[in-house]
Amino acid sequence: MESGETTPVEVIECGLCRNPVSSFCRQCGVNLCDSCIPNHLRVKSKTGHVIVNFTTKYEDDDSCFCESHPQYKCSSYCKTCEVPICLHCTSHKSHQISELSNKIEELLKRIAIECDRLQSFRHQLETVLDHTTKQLSSLPSFYKKRKDEVTVKGQEWYRQIEKTVKNLHQELDDLKKENEAVLQKQKGEIEEMIRTVVEMIRKATNIQTSKNVKQMEKFKLVIEQRETLKEFTQYTFPKFHECKIDEHYLQTYFGYIDKMKERKMPLFENRFIPDPDSGRKVLEVPSVSSVIDSGFPAYENNNRLYDMAVTDDQKVWMGGNSYELKLFDLQGHLHRAVTITDKSMYIGMYNKQLVYTDHSDNTVKKISDDDTVVTMFSTGDWRPHGITESASGDLLVCLLKDDQSKVVRYSSTGTVLQEIQYDSQCQPLYQFAWYIAENVNGDIIVTEFKKKIVIALDRLGIFRYTYSRNNDFNATSVDTDSIGHVYVSDYNGHKIHMLDRDGRFLRYIIPEGGIKSPRPVCMVDHGEMIVGETLTGLAKRIKFLEEQMN
Repeated sequence: MESGETTPVEVIECGLCRNPVSSFCRQCGVNLCDSCIPNHLRVKSKTGHVIVNFTTKYEDDDSCFCESHPQYKCSSYCKTCEVPICLHCTSHKSHQISELSNKIEELLKRIAIECDRLQSFRHQLETVLDHTTKQLSSLPSFYKKRKDEVTVKGQEWYRQIEKTVKNLHQELDDLKKENEAVLQKQKGEIEEMIRTVVEMIRKATNIQTSKNVKQMEKFKLVIEQRETLKEFTQYTFPKFHECKIDEHYLQTYFGYIDKMKERKMPLFENRFIPDPDSGRKVLEVPSVSSVIDSGFPAYENNNRLYDMAVTDDQKVWMGGNSYELKLFDLQGHLHRAVTITDKSMYIGMYNKQLVYTDHSDNTVKKISDDDTVVTMFSTGDWRPHGITESASGDLLVCLLKDDQSKVVRYSSTGTVLQEIQYDSQCQPLYQFAWYIAENVNGDIIVTEFKKKIVIALDRLGIFRYTYSRNNDFNATSVDTDSIGHVYVSDYNGHKIHMLDRDGRFLRYIIPEGGIKSPRPVCMVDHGEMIVGETLTGLAKRIKFLEEQMN
């Protein structure tokens, strides 16, 4: 079947004519339309006729009756004809026959799988509904805040811009109504889908107690034809853009309201995430298998090594207090050194190439295979910091401007795909978003420079959790592993914090000999990580998991 096509719905017709069926004769096993019922009742039958509503015929009796001998119950299943049969069906003797219970078990397993799929879909819809509901609840405070921004700017211009302020207020009021209408519509659609899915799950639960194969087969078609939502529309709230004052061009320079935007957001992928408690255990005393001297000089505060990124072929890029990036193997041999125009404080891998944020011109750049520095895009007047590649092939970048901070999802060409700055109550999420990582479940995990904590949001920007161990905790860099563990370097505590995927503390990782003022932390294959000591410039390769058991 081609992508996008749907399985045609089976049309059930009357057994005496081709009209749509409405009833069923249980004794004869015949589907009937309204007009054929009187004629059918006139036909003589040894057992008589029992007419029931077609839509409830399966609920009235969970027994499976033979189509060829309606007065007998089915006891076997013909695999050749794919029909349940009774002991009197001699025409199937040369066919492949199996126990009816085997077919029932097979159908039940299939229905259970589909039921689980719909249950997962239901949970996804409920998450989207919660997000939409929160957006609706925050509309008044959000739009009030935007109005206040417009008003403050308007007070600077006195009477000459009163008309402009009034027009912008009206525009915001209109947009609020439009925004609310769209979100209310989306909320209603999602609630209706949830009701439909809940009803199908109820029917699936009921049918699992049945032994009627015909009912199961027909319901299997219905439940398989139920499509799940692949994406939903997320709407952003408008912003007030301030402009320089020029009395000849009031509307242009006073500011404007950008329109409500919509973008398609994929629903959560059903990615398999292994059980974090299965398999290998963390060593009581992790060991240092090798030490790499990055060779970066000391800054006035003695900082040397800032960030690292591990390549697919098990090498590690390092950025520090100099105008170059260095590529080492894990034994400490230098393979490449690339000169850049800014100190390399924040780096990451993207499409197997090194990317970094440049403070000198507020850009994101990459290193090509021939060591050429290529500008990918500009971040405008926002200063970029931490950067990471997302599973969807985008770039997540931490940005800072004055006392504002946010996380922006960019395409490779610099198109803004998502902005994460406020919570559901329109309060700023970050004061200084620093380092960033994406977990296998889609969580966006950020270390906060000023708050010295870890903040995690889901891929929609909905708050998940914060992590802070104690007053001395100073979260610097962050990384995750393939099963969803989160690793946070603690500059003041001289250790690595290991968390589960929900932000719960699991244990400290402190290797033999210790680590001093760690900043960058990156996962390496085979139960190892590499941690950079900011002040010494040393990167320590740490083995912290037991050997994999065969």
